[in-house]
Amino acid sequence: MRPRILVTGAGAVCGAGKSPAEVWEAVAAGRTAVAPIRQWDASTWPTPLAAEIPDFDPRALVEDRKLHKLIRRTDLFGLYAAGRAIADAGLLATRERLEPAAVEAFNDRCGVYAGSGGGNYQNQYEFFPLLSTAKGDLAAFGRELSATINPMFLLRSLPNNVLCHVGIRYGLKGPNACVTNHAVGGALALLEAAMALRAGEADRAVAVGHDSPIEPEAVLYYHRLGLLSREAVRPFDLDRDGTLFGEGAGALVFETAEAAAARGASVLGEFLGGGSASEGEALLALREDGDGLARAIALALEDAGLDRSAVGLIVAHGNGTQASDASEAAAIRQVFGGDPPPVTAFKWAVGHLMAASAALEAVLGLLAAARGAVPGVPTLRRLDPACAPLAVSSAPQEARGDVVLVLSRGFAGLNVALLFRGQAGPVA
Repeated sequence: MRPRILVTGAGAVCGAGKSPAEVWEAVAAGRTAVAPIRQWDASTWPTPLAAEIPDFDPRALVEDRKLHKLIRRTDLFGLYAAGRAIADAGLLATRERLEPAAVEAFNDRCGVYAGSGGGNYQNQYEFFPLLSTAKGDLAAFGRELSATINPMFLLRSLPNNVLCHVGIRYGLKGPNACVTNHAVGGALALLEAAMALRAGEADRAVAVGHDSPIEPEAVLYYHRLGLLSREAVRPFDLDRDGTLFGEGAGALVFETAEAAAARGASVLGEFLGGGSASEGEALLALREDGDGLARAIALALEDAGLDRSAVGLIVAHGNGTQASDASEAAAIRQVFGGDPPPVTAFKWAVGHLMAASAALEAVLGLLAAARGAVPGVPTLRRLDPACAPLAVSSAPQEARGDVVLVLSRGFAGLNVALLFRGQAGPVA
């Protein structure tokens, strides 16, 4: 008998808010965080929009100013969301009530899993002025490098900063892993954390996905690939023309039912199962039949021991690009047939957070499942016939049940499917 894995804490930060409740309120009200980019003057760019976190204040996210010298913008988001999830779960309060001899055992049984993005071009920006001055003379570049580049450059560039500093800050000494795998990094961090608890490696774990892809090079490259919209993210719409970047993080605390019950934890939901599959064809290619995503969904259902009829709602990847949306709809059709459960998507409101997307969308999906509510997609005007009979609407819908399927996709045909049951209250 494998242990039940419960969700006992959640944290979130993005352009729509700094808590799960704030983000949910914005989504439910039909408000989008997409606005003109403020980090640089993008007014003349062909894609001048993104979902940035407004009034960005590093101290409001992480108080320790010394730490700011060692981490990047994306790390601030990850540390904040993980900290909020840990506080929401009441882990520190539980530890404070323990006898000294039990504290170390508690710490040793707490894991940390982080999903981070790999395409952070800002790591290179400090080199640009010196490269221009050296004019191709690598010897001159080398002589001046140490006097030009911040000595903390390497530490700031590490993709596992959030993993390390969450463990250090909160004294969590259990199993840990950093997954740097493009847009599915956060989804895989959640899946790895749940599997670790199932395997008995830990009693509880915080899993976080974080990313901050809004930077000049990323916007330029994605635009040249034809992946960015000029005005809005319109998942499954006939006139969709691409996605838009967002930034932030999402985090969940997983606990075994036994550990959660022992400390009287409140429950937000339950992790039921997950699956991952790759189409393995090309870096940018997607199979039109959605084979990889369909297999990931089937694996998740098998892992959870559920029939497809148990799924009450779907949180789609829904990035608004032509190929991804069409193949995602094909995958859903392949698994669920002509009567799929209600579908929603959140990138219209918060942007594409890349490695953080699935983590944030899992937080929102749990809230939706617990409420039995499927938020509408206000940017949807005309459903693409190629995506029919997808049950997606611009207006809110009622969920068929309390099980939510969260889908995540990335380059190279990467696909992850996660299943949760939404609930609120004591351990059932």
